[in-house]
Amino acid sequence: MRILQRDLQDHIGARVSISGWIHKKRLLGGITFINVRDRSGLTQCVVKDEAEVEKLRGMQIGTVVTVEGMVVEESRAPGGAELHEPVIDVLVPVTEQPAIEVDKPIDHKPENQDTLFENRALNVRNIQEKKIFKIRSSLNRYIREHLHSQEYVEIQTPKLLAGATEGGAEVFKLDYFGQEATLAQSPQLYKQMMVGAFERVFEVGPAFRAEPSMTTRHVSEATMLDIELGFIDGHEDVLNAVQDMVYDVLTRVYDEHADDLKSLQAPQLTLTEKFPRFTVAEVHELYTKATKEDTTTEKDLIPAEERWICDYAKKKMGCEAVFVTEFPVEAMKFYHMINPENEQTVLWGDLLFRGLEIATCPQREHHYDTLVEQMKSAGIDPEHPGYKYYLEAFKNGLPPHGGCGFGIDRLVQKTVGLQSVKEATLFPRDINRLAP
Repeated sequence: MRILQRDLQDHIGARVSISGWIHKKRLLGGITFINVRDRSGLTQCVVKDEAEVEKLRGMQIGTVVTVEGMVVEESRAPGGAELHEPVIDVLVPVTEQPAIEVDKPIDHKPENQDTLFENRALNVRNIQEKKIFKIRSSLNRYIREHLHSQEYVEIQTPKLLAGATEGGAEVFKLDYFGQEATLAQSPQLYKQMMVGAFERVFEVGPAFRAEPSMTTRHVSEATMLDIELGFIDGHEDVLNAVQDMVYDVLTRVYDEHADDLKSLQAPQLTLTEKFPRFTVAEVHELYTKATKEDTTTEKDLIPAEERWICDYAKKKMGCEAVFVTEFPVEAMKFYHMINPENEQTVLWGDLLFRGLEIATCPQREHHYDTLVEQMKSAGIDPEHPGYKYYLEAFKNGLPPHGGCGFGIDRLVQKTVGLQSVKEATLFPRDINRLAP
């Protein structure tokens, strides 16, 4: 029966069978050593018998093998044990030199990223590279567990739409049996509609943005977490819901993946349970005063301000997650609620983490007549078939509600300390890449 590397220590002195891929092969003093990789780690096998060594002749990294051998305690081996007197069965031979050496560190420099993505199926076999995506998997699981604990219902919504969710030209258009359709920029309309049934909903899924961008912050197909919660007392309820989730998820990943994050040289976590809040105007004022670069006429934060305010909050308040609120009304989406206490601003906050916008967290306009007027003001036709059923939900009664669009790729990037969001994505899509 096959056992995994992590269980070898339980079988010292016994013969066992392992299966996996040859991860490394080396000759040392007339003895051949191979490391066999399975999902739990690397097993070192000491091969002395000439007949067994001959089986490895011409076999490259990636060859699939089953190895039966005696488990011997060895502190210098991965996991503290290795296999002696192995009998090797080559299940799938690999005889061509692989495009990259997965037993060596993977180079993430910008000039090497094309090689990284072209050979993604290989480079994730690297032990360190795999850790990024195991952390990503855990982050997704922790998010779901937190939201389920708060009585959110997970939903799945269509990605083929009759209209652009947020308006604008940055959509992918395609023919849908003779009709023009777009790929969903977000599940915005659907998650609001479902507040009328479940009160609290969330979705983790792809979002498509036809932004002609080649930055470290953007991909054409992003993985987004979308949340919507009803019966809120105000915008602060939305911010607190996102804040509590992020605090729970990040503190948990830094606890349960402490060794992996340390080996990836991820930055240490500096977080408080309540995240600092600054208005857009306050950030502009603080940044302008500190840097002498006047940003007070900007309607949004520039990237340098996002980095600066996170560094400022980390140093002054011990927290590298920050909410920026009260965006000017000129920047609003049609479904945002205008601030009743200051009609020049919107009940909208951005969550920044380590200098990058991770989430947009607004309160929605839930009054039907006001919503229709805001759509018209934004140049959106309320009679368009893409909005018909959305508006019907408001006619039939939606409570005060709000939510967020939250970038999973960006959260992984900043948690691990990667330079680009593309490095946190298994198969990134941008203006130059449609494969693999």
